[in-house]
Amino acid sequence: MVKGSSTAGRILVVDDQPANLRVVGALLARSGYEVLDAGHGEEALRIASEQLPDLILLDVLMPGMDGFAVLAEIKQREPLMRLPVVCLTAARDREQLLRAFDAGAVDYVTKPFLPEELLARVAAHVGLKLTRDHLERVARERQELVNLVAHDLKNPLSSVLFAIDMLRSGNVREERVTRYLETIHESASDALGYIKRYLETQRVVRQVAPQEGIASLPEIVRWLENRYGLQYEARERHLKVTPVQPDMQVAVDALVLRQVAENLVTNAMKYAPQSDLEIACHRGGPGFLRLLVEDRGPGIPAAKQRQLFQPFVRLHDEPPAPGDMSSGLGLSLARQIIGEAGGQLWYEDREGGGARFVVELPEARTRS
Repeated sequence: MVKGSSTAGRILVVDDQPANLRVVGALLARSGYEVLDAGHGEEALRIASEQLPDLILLDVLMPGMDGFAVLAEIKQREPLMRLPVVCLTAARDREQLLRAFDAGAVDYVTKPFLPEELLARVAAHVGLKLTRDHLERVARERQELVNLVAHDLKNPLSSVLFAIDMLRSGNVREERVTRYLETIHESASDALGYIKRYLETQRVVRQVAPQEGIASLPEIVRWLENRYGLQYEARERHLKVTPVQPDMQVAVDALVLRQVAENLVTNAMKYAPQSDLEIACHRGGPGFLRLLVEDRGPGIPAAKQRQLFQPFVRLHDEPPAPGDMSSGLGLSLARQIIGEAGGQLWYEDREGGGARFVVELPEARTRS
């Protein structure tokens, strides 16, 4: 493998003549390309699969597995089938060139070649490939952003609908009306806050570290109790909160931690609907504090626990309920967010049955 001074792309050169490999490799390396070389077709396929290039320069006439056979194999392999292939050939035979294009080549260069011509064709096709890769990456990032917004808006909007349904039922005690109205207002404010934060994230394309700030664990726990206590009460279940020391503060943006904690609570409500929920805070390792969210539900089978934090994976076999637009992102996002803040999120089987999620974050005063 040869590397240029500033890599402009990775090129795999395939030729059965070592002299040709040296000449073409040196020319490309001087132009800033990273160069891989292969002396026969089987080696080319192996190298391309292990170190995906941006373009393949392929000699058509080789003993054994010739360039046409290599092209045919490339078009059968998912990781390789979209790679641009420029054929190197000593022939100007029109029929052979048409055969190369039919097999999937995007261009050709005849031998002996002019260095300027070879470099121009390589630059054009590598540029097109890298541009396509960039556009596909942008499209993926935008789709991921849509998924994030959709997922995180679901929780506050569900709280709004719950409070409205309770008020419309006419069975709410007068002293509870104010709490339901506060739930509606806070949930709508959270939804707008999520949208604003994601728009800001889109503008900077995550070029900076996660938002820094300080979150008060007593306030987070109190917020969870106010937001979801009534919902547990409506289910004839309890949201049990252990008093939190007033000085417990962690080094993370408060909105971010609320978002994570909310995902954990709604996850428990969904998969342990007949269980109470307990929320507590403790000291963890030196300089860290922990937020614990635990239930007495069925827990998660050991065989499925390794999939727990993978995106777009359902751990339960039943189809989603009508209106459930969950994208399977909640726990995956929560772990990612906590990791970006320098903390950890993990799952434990609760002794005696149930699930426990632990969020561990740096204590605020430990950050310089």
